[in-house]
Amino acid sequence: MPALSIRHQLFIDGRFVDAESGETLATLNPHDNTPIVDVALAGKADVDKAVAAAKRAFPKWSRMAAADRGRILLKLADLIEANAEELARLESLDTGHPIRDSRRLDVPRTAACFRYFGGMADKFQGETIPVEEGFLNYTLREPVGIVGQVVPWNFPLMFTSWKMAPALAAGNCIVMKPAEITPLSSLRIAELMAEAGLPPGVVNMLPGLGSVAGQYIAEHPEIAKIAFTGSTATGRRIVQASAGNLKKVQLELGGKGPNIVFEDANLQAAVNGSAWAIFHNQGQACIAGSRLMLHEKIADEFLAQFIPLAKSIRLGNPLDDATEMGPLTSAQHRERVLSYVDVALGEGGELLAGGRSPGGDLAKGCYVEPTVMRAKSYKDRVAQEEVFGPFVTVLTFKSDEEAMQIANGTDYGLGSGLWTRDLQRAHKVARDLHAGMVWINSYKRVNPGSPFGGVGQSGYGREMGFDAMREYTQVKSVWINVDAQIPPHFKR
Repeated sequence: MPALSIRHQLFIDGRFVDAESGETLATLNPHDNTPIVDVALAGKADVDKAVAAAKRAFPKWSRMAAADRGRILLKLADLIEANAEELARLESLDTGHPIRDSRRLDVPRTAACFRYFGGMADKFQGETIPVEEGFLNYTLREPVGIVGQVVPWNFPLMFTSWKMAPALAAGNCIVMKPAEITPLSSLRIAELMAEAGLPPGVVNMLPGLGSVAGQYIAEHPEIAKIAFTGSTATGRRIVQASAGNLKKVQLELGGKGPNIVFEDANLQAAVNGSAWAIFHNQGQACIAGSRLMLHEKIADEFLAQFIPLAKSIRLGNPLDDATEMGPLTSAQHRERVLSYVDVALGEGGELLAGGRSPGGDLAKGCYVEPTVMRAKSYKDRVAQEEVFGPFVTVLTFKSDEEAMQIANGTDYGLGSGLWTRDLQRAHKVARDLHAGMVWINSYKRVNPGSPFGGVGQSGYGREMGFDAMREYTQVKSVWINVDAQIPPHFKR
């Protein structure tokens, strides 16, 4: 296999450069915690340089024909597909995603997102509005300007496209901060963007600490909008930091997804779908089905199938084709996830599977076994707080009413799912769930055309679809007096 192209500098104004401070941070392979490469750490001076570059690029880029912007994004999608294996390996090396998932999901979804918004660039339009006689009123959809974007460490490649593609299609320039622990695939995308013909300064990629670069991006007076994906706690700090300059804010935050299995569900489908809902990407997903809610009539039968399936999932080196679940992305996060086992047991929970790190060849890595924990109450911490790992909390219910009470009984409202053969129930529950997304007889489906986002403490604003284009544009209303006779207000 050819060697990976690993970029480790900041990308500002079309060039890779060192940080002004010269500071770096080692990004680690979570399989064994060995260093991959030392990556430049952006500081305030680097953010200022990136903003200045974006400011220079904005007039020409925003006025470029939308179809021409779209063609660059379509070219990028082609380049991602041409470099699919390299990107998949880079993502798996840096994050711990099993290579089969990086190949099958992450890379194709990234290309599809750029292709979707490349096609949308010249199809997002204003409207004419019927107003008073003699006037023509129409709206323009204009880019907001320079946008700051903060990408999380759990799906860095995919989230780079989710944020970047609609912003560019709408004519904005970007200052993006990938997560400091998983910046490699985002930097490679920046390189491919330049190859696709993106003008210098339109996209600037600044790996750096959230407390430094992220904070300054949120505070920066010349950044018109910030889009953030990450924890609810950090989201609050972003809002506080941006309040001084009234920038537009879009937040995709945490979740505690209810995954409800009713007594009439197709049990085999529900078991397989529920395992996917929580164990894909080691449970490191804001939309993970982390609360497994089972009707008491089928709970034992369900668990009799689910627990052996969880125990059978193959942990291993993410670059191994046979691996089904890789390591968590950092040692610090592994310890945090494992700490919830003690929390749950302290609250009277029952450990049904997992709950520890494997030994042997995987002992040096950030691995956690698929963990199934039965909780005593839906108010327990493990049923309320986002664990963000391969850790599912099992709850039971007696009625549809109780199911809704439990499902809506957290501060979060991002992803949710239900399994039933009853059409009426499916629609009713979908209506009543306090969530931005509902999956019926499936879980964790995403598509560039479908809006993605939450309510409550899960944030506001939407990724993907026409809604994302609205997030990255502002409306201008234009009034023209065609032949209206306006009498003087002050008669003389």
